[in-house]
Amino acid sequence: MTIRMEKETDETLDFAYEPILEQVICKAAQQEGCPYELEVNLTFTDDQGIQELNRQFRGMDRPTDVLSFPMVDYEAPADFTLLEDPGAQAAYFHPETGELLLGDIVISIERARRQALEYGHSLKREICFLTAHSMLHLFGYDHIEEKERMAMEAKQEEILQSLGIIRTF
Repeated sequence: MTIRMEKETDETLDFAYEPILEQVICKAAQQEGCPYELEVNLTFTDDQGIQELNRQFRGMDRPTDVLSFPMVDYEAPADFTLLEDPGAQAAYFHPETGELLLGDIVISIERARRQALEYGHSLKREICFLTAHSMLHLFGYDHIEEKERMAMEAKQEEILQSLGIIRTF
């Protein structure tokens, strides 16, 4: 598995984020039954950086907490059958490593810090939550409908709980 993490901000994280976020990403892949080795890119930015991406890619000129850019066009969430098609190798897999190019995650540390304070838990928990949430988007989940939202929330909590990342008040 290849996980690339970059910081495009001077904002800092007060915990060793790389190992725990690798665990979150791996747990999400395991939970969803992904049969492939993955490549995931995770970028940390600030409100200004994420606002620009949100405007450019979603037409929303405001900051947000996390953006997900999935590479796979699933027919149903975490349905990997389309990747068995011969043409999928060129479209979805890295030509040198053979890893599934799952997608990109962009997190605003500024926004995550405010949300952690608002929700009364640590920045670590918020960043892990946003990563789990985004991983589910990379596996084709969405939360437009109430039923979808509830399913995603349950899956997010399962990922975090299994790693001992709980809400502390």
